[in-house]
Amino acid sequence: MSRAHTALRRAGLGTALAAAALLTAAGVASAHVTVHPDSYAKGATDGVLSFRVPDESDTASTTKVQLFLPTDHPLLGVLVSPHDGWTATVTDTKLKTPVKTDDGTITDAVSEITWTGGKVAPGHYEDFDVAFGQLPDDTAELTFKTLQTYSDGKVVRWIEEAAKGDEEPENPAPVLKLTSAPASGTATKSSAVTPAATKASASDSTARGLGAAGLVVGVLGLAAGAFAVVRSRTAK
Repeated sequence: MSRAHTALRRAGLGTALAAAALLTAAGVASAHVTVHPDSYAKGATDGVLSFRVPDESDTASTTKVQLFLPTDHPLLGVLVSPHDGWTATVTDTKLKTPVKTDDGTITDAVSEITWTGGKVAPGHYEDFDVAFGQLPDDTAELTFKTLQTYSDGKVVRWIEEAAKGDEEPENPAPVLKLTSAPASGTATKSSAVTPAATKASASDSTARGLGAAGLVVGVLGLAAGAFAVVRSRTAK
């Protein structure tokens, strides 16, 4: 066997393994329950959060989604967007520390939203939209623990929180980063994100996914070319 033949075989094998690794990494990265957009200005008003729930099972559908909203730093004026095929049940909780606003003191806030009745098929995802009147301005992030129930009875608990500097846990909870509020009189899109902005964020995620897919296709093409060269040399 010639040195060129051996080198090409090794190159082809390495390329194929790299492609497989990329495919695996892409699958893992896209499997978590996430919130979009992933950041907002502190104290932002009249916005929308979209919680993306992917179905990771090969055979079972997602039939129930439970979203837990923080009550130590509550979202005020929460409203749930209607979702075809799903029924949303909203639970209010009395706050340990009431929140004072220009419209009065708030003593209760939404602590849980449960969607049932619909299905997320294997290999698909659903976006569940939640509107808010105002975000808190006294914290740097909000954690939304989520339970995902499958038709076979399995429950995936997206509740783990990573300590600063640690690697992402296996089942991370969706986290919304809260950035410093803009200076008074300065208008920014982050202080009042609309559903259109949420769609733009989703489009950006899709674009990144397509870019990764394109990279994988390119790597596979390179592998195919390498094997073709090896095969032609062997035939000679």
